[in-house]
Amino acid sequence: MPLIQVNMAAGRSPEQKRALLHAVTQAVHESIGSPIAAIHVWINEYDETELIAGGEILADRNRHTVPGG
Repeated sequence: MPLIQVNMAAGRSPEQKRALLHAVTQAVHESIGSPIAAIHVWINEYDETELIAGGEILADRNRHTVPGG
């Protein structure tokens, strides 16, 4: 039973998250042959103040890339 955890910054729409969950499930099924019913995928979301990438807090990086930020 594959268990897949997706960690990402919050902010995607429910439709985007649903599409991601389906795509990951399908990719696991096609790549290792696991039955769809046995594949478990979930999303953990983090606020932009709780995530650092490339040495920069995501909230700080977003302030630099948003016009007027």
